[in-house]
Amino acid sequence: MSIKVTFPDGAVREFPRGTTGTTVVEDISKSLAKKTVAMRWNGVLSDLSDALEEDGKIEFVTRDQPAALELIRHDAAHVLAEAVQELWPSTQVTIGPVIENGFYYDFARDVPFGEDDLRAIEKKMSEIIERGAAFTKEIWTRDEAKKVFAAKGENFKVELVDAIPADQNIKIYKQGQWFDLCRGPHMRTTKDVGQAFKLTKVAGAYWRGDSNNPVLSRIYGTAFATKEELDAYLHMMEEAEKRDHRKLGRELDLFHLQEEAQGSVFWHPKGFTIYNQMEAYIRRRLNGSGYVEVKTPQLMSSKFWEASGHWGKYRENMFVVPDEVPGTEEEGPVLSGKSDLMALKPMNCPAHIQIFNQGIKSYRDLPIRMAEFGCCHRNEAHGALHGLMRVRQMTQDDAHIFCREDQIQAETEHFVHLLYSVYKDMGFDQIVIKLATRPEKFGGTIERWDAAEKALGDALRATGYDFEIAEGEGAFYAPKLEFHLKDAIGRSWQCGTLQLDYVLPERLEASYVAEDGSRQRPVMLHRAILGSLERFIGMMLESYAGKLPTWLAPTQVVVATIVSEADEYAAKLVKQLKAAGIRAELDTRNEKINYKVREHSMQKVPLMFVVGKREAEEGTVSVRRLGTEGQKVVPSMDAIVELMAEVQPPDLKRAAA
Repeated sequence: MSIKVTFPDGAVREFPRGTTGTTVVEDISKSLAKKTVAMRWNGVLSDLSDALEEDGKIEFVTRDQPAALELIRHDAAHVLAEAVQELWPSTQVTIGPVIENGFYYDFARDVPFGEDDLRAIEKKMSEIIERGAAFTKEIWTRDEAKKVFAAKGENFKVELVDAIPADQNIKIYKQGQWFDLCRGPHMRTTKDVGQAFKLTKVAGAYWRGDSNNPVLSRIYGTAFATKEELDAYLHMMEEAEKRDHRKLGRELDLFHLQEEAQGSVFWHPKGFTIYNQMEAYIRRRLNGSGYVEVKTPQLMSSKFWEASGHWGKYRENMFVVPDEVPGTEEEGPVLSGKSDLMALKPMNCPAHIQIFNQGIKSYRDLPIRMAEFGCCHRNEAHGALHGLMRVRQMTQDDAHIFCREDQIQAETEHFVHLLYSVYKDMGFDQIVIKLATRPEKFGGTIERWDAAEKALGDALRATGYDFEIAEGEGAFYAPKLEFHLKDAIGRSWQCGTLQLDYVLPERLEASYVAEDGSRQRPVMLHRAILGSLERFIGMMLESYAGKLPTWLAPTQVVVATIVSEADEYAAKLVKQLKAAGIRAELDTRNEKINYKVREHSMQKVPLMFVVGKREAEEGTVSVRRLGTEGQKVVPSMDAIVELMAEVQPPDLKRAAA
């Protein structure tokens, strides 16, 4: 019996049933076979050694292709686990997944790993890689797997076998004498991992993320196809550590977080100045683009969220509140448990439909662009929280566009051009757009989803911008466009989004009167440019290493004196600067000027006006700019006028031009 194998170029060849991918690629080209590490069989990434039992399409994956990077990291995790058990045989291995930018493996041992252990493990990993042991797959019975792992003292593996659904095979992958429970796939041999890997840190982790379970020792690592890619990544990580927004937040006195308010930000005066400037900027941009601003309630009945569909799909991420007055008796219960439930809003969209539904809307009224800087709460797990980047309380530059189907293209173009303009103002010009399509669990019909995906794709093509497909990554109610921007050190951040939604207007019965007098559902475009203000500010701090553009800097200029005779003149200058709308501070401390310059440079203040006795007598200032050598002496009013232009936000600067 033979099968038909279709190649990427459309060519079809017949092979005996049971032929492996290895045989097929060797039959096609010996040179290609040397580079190939895996295959896609009917679209599924698979072991090259897998037998082909039916007709299908084959695509070979070489080590230098982006698709191979996950395999390199997956195999590196297995090599890490083998290295640890060679060095410390009594150590139990648990799970070791691939994660963004690398991999980790959790181990159970009496003494946690330390940073010093990493170098010894790396050396052993290099040895294992050079051995070039083949990855081979075996299918074991459930009882056999449990028996073997129990005999080895691998109790966590026994538990993992029990957790595998009864209809799934128990796959065991071997590399030489070492083996592990794994779903696969893997490359051909350990040598395919290569030597471009690095173990980065150790940490503690609870087994299965449950604080009631044992604490494991987690080793993080990364791997790339080439040494050059690894070196570039490690350099980026070094830069990222220097630029960590949490560190900058402390050093620049911008904000703090504390245990009593997990995931919520305490903004200090300087940090809140940045926040307010960002909000004012984006509010002006929205006002100038035809948006109307609204304000909706924080707390709403669970019935409201049931109607929207969020109660069933999103409830685990919502803060649920009983609708009752708490008990005040010392020995009585605080809550009765019998009251109706309410929830803090995790997003604004269902509430905006309530405003849309007030009164009758005509087709002539559309589009309606409705914006809100609404404070939202999402019940993120404690372990997932990360400074400003992952919070429980956030404010978004959120808006929803209610439009007709014939307006989708124009509204998409309008939004995309606005978004690109905003990002350019913020200093970002490298943007990747992804179209995220229908997920496994979704609301509405497949027909509606297909229509929404087509409409969004067609509209985006009309803007002239290229985009990628992110298969299955849409929201449960709508496909979406994701806008990923690159920061100063090459990291990608997903900030903006545009979601085309037919489902929520249907669920919440939004309608307008069409030209023919019939009732029609509006299309709802969910959109954000900055996304969470907290997260965007964190990203800006890291990209700019704390040295924000002058218009955003909390303190834009410090007037510092060299001698006490200049104090009165300096105070007058600060008064003039503030009257001109410039955020200025006065430094008349009895310290040497070099000390003052160094201190304000550490605080990332963009400019300093240094004044001494001569400047006071001549009405001048000595201007020092952060990050540059030297200074220039200019008349004080010239310096103020020049700074007035520099501190203008980019949108106001354009308007004044």
